[in-house]
Amino acid sequence: MSAATLGTRPGSLVAAALLIWSLEFGLLSADRIIPDGPTILHQLVTQTSPDLHVQVANLYESVAYKPVWFEGSKLTIQAAQFIDALQHADAKGLDPADYEASRLTSSQPSATEIAQFDLALSLSAMRYVSDLNIGRVNPKLCQFGFDVEGKRVDLAAFLRERVIHAASVEEALRSAEPPYPGYWRLQKTLQTYLALAREDDGELLPSTRKPIDPGELYSGYARLARLLRRLGDLPPDAAVDPSRQIYDGALVDAVKRFQGRHGLDPDGRIGKTTLDQLNTPLSRRVRQLQLTLERWRWAPRAFATPPIVVNIPEFRLRSYDATYHSPLEMNVVVGKAYRHRTPVFFSDMRFVIFRPYWNVPRSIERAEITPKIEHDRTYAAKNGYEITDSRGQVIPGGVVSDQTLRQLRAGKLLIRQIPGPKNALGLVKFMFPNEHNVYMHDTPTVQLFSKPRRDFSHGCIRVEAPEELAVSVLKNNPEWTRERIREAMHGEKTIQVNLKTAIPVLIVYGTAVAPETGNVRFLPDIYGHDASLEKLLATSSGRGLDRRE
Repeated sequence: MSAATLGTRPGSLVAAALLIWSLEFGLLSADRIIPDGPTILHQLVTQTSPDLHVQVANLYESVAYKPVWFEGSKLTIQAAQFIDALQHADAKGLDPADYEASRLTSSQPSATEIAQFDLALSLSAMRYVSDLNIGRVNPKLCQFGFDVEGKRVDLAAFLRERVIHAASVEEALRSAEPPYPGYWRLQKTLQTYLALAREDDGELLPSTRKPIDPGELYSGYARLARLLRRLGDLPPDAAVDPSRQIYDGALVDAVKRFQGRHGLDPDGRIGKTTLDQLNTPLSRRVRQLQLTLERWRWAPRAFATPPIVVNIPEFRLRSYDATYHSPLEMNVVVGKAYRHRTPVFFSDMRFVIFRPYWNVPRSIERAEITPKIEHDRTYAAKNGYEITDSRGQVIPGGVVSDQTLRQLRAGKLLIRQIPGPKNALGLVKFMFPNEHNVYMHDTPTVQLFSKPRRDFSHGCIRVEAPEELAVSVLKNNPEWTRERIREAMHGEKTIQVNLKTAIPVLIVYGTAVAPETGNVRFLPDIYGHDASLEKLLATSSGRGLDRRE
């Protein structure tokens, strides 16, 4: 049904559908609805559930309990536009069924139906605005360190001041959503993939006993070319000949592009992992986009200064400018998927340490370093480690004694690695204090940055270009030029530099990324966070605004 039709003839079935939804989820009490009269809306509002009553009462008290979505017996243009938005909530990564949009129709309403419909639409509108603004699931339920409470909008004020009389409801709703270009690019990509998922025939590429190398015959040639052209990896004008079935030329280049976008080694070979990604249903890609959009809505609404963002599944760091472009990007290494996951949280970078010591965490000391010392009493000295007491006093001697080893086992002594190029933290670390004791740092194991999957650390984040990052974060400390930074990194002293302006740092988790340039990237769910969020969304769907608790 068009918005124009709804704008002229509101429906009793619309009212009934929304009223049924309200009754089903405990927002209204069926046995206390007054069937007619000038105070119908007031009576209905008094029966809303406690978690919604204040918001709904604030909305209707401000208009003396008159309908806000009607002019006489006709729906306002804004109501029709909002209903249209609810019907197309999937374009935002939301489910139209959550807002009863799929059951809307039209006919002539009674006064009671107008009141019922008006309140029910307000409830759906509040739910929709809340979902756009802070998401459907509380990030704390996912053990993500984002607090959305401070960014909740006043739903009654938002509808009253921005929507009910808006020239464009669509533009008004945009103001409730995250303001970041990456979010809007991802939303646009979702609309593309919704169409692709509807159009694709879902044919699977045939499996093979061994990988298909360039120049070999492949019986799935036609489907492969058709799929990659549809996804944008094979250019429209690329010359392919399905009748030959020889996997070569432009099709190999297209597979390499596909592999690069999906976190794989772009070698052009069609092996099991590549085939699994190629055969992933496009509906699954839609789901990845929806889940990532949900997490975008958890992010802080604004920053005092442009942030640094690390996306864990992408193994990528971006430093943003005031326009949210990323002039500095680099590969990173994150925590191992098993037992050493990098947490998702938000903090502020406050200082940088050049030529840092590495104070070995107790867990690593017990599990890794002490056993090596037991095997070789000179291991600590040969690898640049010092053993200290709780006051930082170094225990002398190149060979670890029995007494020192006993104290290490008992946890009475500490181990630290001296500064230098062999130090596990490299030549600089970037500190943003947090409860997880996670930070960014340089590393001597630079070969790991060339691997497509880079979860190798104990939880901290290793950066590929530490000097470039230091130059970027110290830009507001003008005395710290690139030359001085380089000297400090390769000098003899451990130096701490406090940032004159703190820099927000977001550690996020998104398995779908729409970069400024290039096609969308889909990444493995290395920590299983997508699977967990999917379960939470399934259990929270259809409950009401309180379903986030």
